[in-house]
Amino acid sequence: METVPCPNCHLLVDPNMKECPHCGVNLALAATLAEKEIKVLSQKGQNVPISPELLIPRLGDYLIKKGLITPVTLDKALSYQKEKEKRGTPILLGQALVEMGVLDQKTLDKVITEQIFQLQAALRRANQELEARVIERTADLQQALERLSELNQLKSNFISNISHELRTPLTHIKGYLDLLLDGELGPLNEEQEQALSVMKKSEMRLERLINDLIRFSVAAKGDFDLKLTVIHVKELLEDVVHQLELKSKEKGTKIALKHNADSVYIRGDWEKLVWVLLQLSDNAIKFSPDGNCVEIGANVEGSLVTFYVSDKGIGIPEDQIESIFEPFQQIDGSSTRRYEGTGLGLALVKRIVNAHGTEIKVTSQVGKGSTFAFALPVLPPERIGQS
Repeated sequence: METVPCPNCHLLVDPNMKECPHCGVNLALAATLAEKEIKVLSQKGQNVPISPELLIPRLGDYLIKKGLITPVTLDKALSYQKEKEKRGTPILLGQALVEMGVLDQKTLDKVITEQIFQLQAALRRANQELEARVIERTADLQQALERLSELNQLKSNFISNISHELRTPLTHIKGYLDLLLDGELGPLNEEQEQALSVMKKSEMRLERLINDLIRFSVAAKGDFDLKLTVIHVKELLEDVVHQLELKSKEKGTKIALKHNADSVYIRGDWEKLVWVLLQLSDNAIKFSPDGNCVEIGANVEGSLVTFYVSDKGIGIPEDQIESIFEPFQQIDGSSTRRYEGTGLGLALVKRIVNAHGTEIKVTSQVGKGSTFAFALPVLPPERIGQS
């Protein structure tokens, strides 16, 4: 069996043992302290003898406290130690006291052993206190997480309930607006038609906001399911561009469709991916100057197709990119902000994209525009016919 000398008593011990069977010192602690002290001394280029005294901090103060030496004796021993160092034969303080005849080796070893045991006990107490604090903090953190979960559930329930409650009166408003605009309730003059058209646009915007709230509440509750089907990338992009035509014309924004995916297929939730691209495109149009161009596209490289929406709008400060995906967050959060919205769109975009097993990435420069992109695997030809 391999043995090593104990750092304290120097008798041979099994290196796998926790404590020395001869002197009782904690071998791991003794070895660690000795190694640290030796490294420090070796860096100073000193040839200091190896001794258990290396483990003991402020030995002189402890000897004075024990009544074994006086302060005057300690000063003499320190001077003697310095003289030995100047002569190229450095020694430790305890050995200096032994050579001066102030202490015998047995007394010095006893004092050193006592201090090692005290250090070991102090370390054990510190570990126990640390473990107790860790247990206490862990319990506090668990309670905080549980409370946070409860609050999030309450918030989600509130959003869900209020959204569905808003839907009922909105349905009535929408129905009567359609009847009025279609002339079913009597003829309208030009001013009345214009006023009803403004109301219709506001109703449509309110409906979108409520739908966003409902989608978010469903996702927050964990009732977020994907209806996966085989999707032709080109048809998906064309559907998005078609739905954007009215909004882009109203603001004079040009929509540029670019892709190299004529014969490329993916597997995903058609409705949710269309919604994601519409949401990103709506934001691009909203945050771009009138008459600007928004580019929607897909770039196929190898086994991945990267969908992207790019604009030349106001851009996003680098330190705010992460926060835009948080619920109810907007770059301009003031009560007089210029751009409308609940701040839920990008939070939902991130959840939908993540549910597809990928991540949304953003590159942006303030005043120059932004690009939002996410990549999905290209479906192999042999799987295209599968549902």
